[in-house]
Amino acid sequence: MNNQKTVSFYTLGCRLNFSETGAIAKSFEDQGYKIVPFEQSSDYVFLNTCTVTDGADATARSLVRKARKNSPNAKVLVSGCYAQMEAQKLEQMPEVDLILGNSQKYDVINYLKEENKKTFIDQTNDFWGAYTTPSDYSHTRGFLKIQDGCNYICSFCIIPFARGRSRTISVKDARNNAQNLIDKGYKEIILTGVNIGEYEAKSGEKLSTLVNEILSVEGIQRLRFSSVEPNTITKELLETLKSSGVYQNHFHIPLQSGCDKVLKSMRRKYSKSQYRDVLAMVKDYFPKAAIGADIIAGYPGETKEEFQETYDFVSELPITHFHVFPFSRRKGTTADKLPDHIAPQEKKERVKNLIKLGERKLYEFAKSLKEQEHSILFEQKKGKYWVGRTSEFIKFKYESEQDLKNEILTLKAAHMLGDGTYVL
Repeated sequence: MNNQKTVSFYTLGCRLNFSETGAIAKSFEDQGYKIVPFEQSSDYVFLNTCTVTDGADATARSLVRKARKNSPNAKVLVSGCYAQMEAQKLEQMPEVDLILGNSQKYDVINYLKEENKKTFIDQTNDFWGAYTTPSDYSHTRGFLKIQDGCNYICSFCIIPFARGRSRTISVKDARNNAQNLIDKGYKEIILTGVNIGEYEAKSGEKLSTLVNEILSVEGIQRLRFSSVEPNTITKELLETLKSSGVYQNHFHIPLQSGCDKVLKSMRRKYSKSQYRDVLAMVKDYFPKAAIGADIIAGYPGETKEEFQETYDFVSELPITHFHVFPFSRRKGTTADKLPDHIAPQEKKERVKNLIKLGERKLYEFAKSLKEQEHSILFEQKKGKYWVGRTSEFIKFKYESEQDLKNEILTLKAAHMLGDGTYVL
């Protein structure tokens, strides 16, 4: 009889969460646990949650119920930002056995022994390194955590409360972790954190220095940032990325609003003209770059005219990947206490309009890549097609009987679907 204990994982939210789940999965594997798919019954279920919006909270609670349904006899462990901020709500759910804060989750193995206490939440200033491991077999690209927490206090954002003050990895440790990723066969590394552009402010080392050190690892074929604040992007950083030869034609640069009045209320650290200048600078170094942006619709007090200002602003900018969110009240934030909250139906309409604009812009951008050859990293098979991403983060589907997972092929973009996906 096989008495090996089993554990399954499910991760919600940002790429930072995914890097941390990879490290935690490895800690279970190192202790002799067998990792199984989330859909399969297991002895333990580890959920790494998100709390960036009301929707994320609801998804976390739904996931808890699904975990218990999949594994009726398992010990269900809930961690991450939702656990950090809403432990009391989780304590009321009978499906939950153990609740761990963002610092405690790294020591989950020891907490499994606890019988008398259910919740362990504390905030520390320690930096816990993390990166994707083969134990988290759901990912082909390697996430490498270089920063955590945030010293910005944007009016709408709960994450500084959930993750604490900014802290960073050392350049040496970042290089070592990158080496581990390459040694495990990863071809693309994504540097991730809550606010990676603030790396220098906390560490004293320039982000470009860290990037150069990581690039000294032989075997890196593709490099990306998860997201970088516009006010932290410098010419020196762009020169470093451009000269690397492996940084991909894709940046994610949060915007949130295209109205200066709203940006000021949000406590963002740039104006719309400064944001426009940053994108122009990025395009100077990476003329073919795709640019993703977060946009919040229905911020408290945002008039229809101010929303239209945002709509017109993003229409004219070279933004290709829209990440649109309705404003979500987060308890304890400044924006939660503001007057003139927008009606849900109006927020929904604004979100819909921005999403439609984003779909059109993504289609036009993808169309501009037609008949060109592209390097594609394939990640998974769906039906008869292998699915991967170009340098510009455009989806590519390729029919093949070969195992193309983690393989990079150069293919010509010939046949495009209505959503901007290429098919061969």
